[in-house]
Amino acid sequence: MERLLARHYSILKDLELEGYVSVQNLCNKYSVSPVTIRKDLNFLEDRGLLYRTHGGASKQVCYAYEKNVREKENINPKAKISIAEAAVSLVRENQSLILASGTTLHYFARKLINFAPLTVLTSSLHVALELCLNPEINIIQLGGEVHKSSASIVGTISESILRQFSCHTLFLGVDGIDLQFGMSTSNAAEAQLNRLMMECSDKVVVLADSSKLNRKGFGKIASLEEIDFLVTDPLISEKDEKNLEDFGIQVIKAKSF
Repeated sequence: MERLLARHYSILKDLELEGYVSVQNLCNKYSVSPVTIRKDLNFLEDRGLLYRTHGGASKQVCYAYEKNVREKENINPKAKISIAEAAVSLVRENQSLILASGTTLHYFARKLINFAPLTVLTSSLHVALELCLNPEINIIQLGGEVHKSSASIVGTISESILRQFSCHTLFLGVDGIDLQFGMSTSNAAEAQLNRLMMECSDKVVVLADSSKLNRKGFGKIASLEEIDFLVTDPLISEKDEKNLEDFGIQVIKAKSF
């Protein structure tokens, strides 16, 4: 079996520090051709040491894939609870809110259990059931086609209903946040509905743990300039936090979990 070269180890060290390396920068650094660098990256990817992307390589898989809601509930639950607790600080009495789908939104709905009067419009069946425990919350459940994987409503019927409302704040869960691609989800129909939710809201609050950063889902929701707040966990890197703030996003870090 072919062994790793000193250049391979150096590339991996660069990747560990930066999270991403480009073919062109590696060519300049090691004074070799793009063909040589691409062979190096393919060699390292075959051994599971990095992930090839267009023009370079990343430390982790940059694409988010659709998972069943039951599976998602077991991913980073402590971080999601902490994020939900921090997001409650953005809610005010007598507001009208939109809560999209996603397991972080499930935890957020639970934190509203003792909250003062609110009107909440939601596409998530789980969120609606959680909110039913609070008699002070008026719930409007979007109707339409049920996307079973996420237990949420999508499609033209839900979109036509949504267009009849205007709300203070949208609380949105996403599968990916990427500086170039923007925020995205793994289902195109949900991405379309999320875009319309943004149009119907004065402010957009994204609830996402740091594992969603530098990742892309299949369906783009919107560019990062359209986010007002990102509520995330304290594991977000200083570099990612600064990059997001450069887009005008106010980053709120939850307490340690």
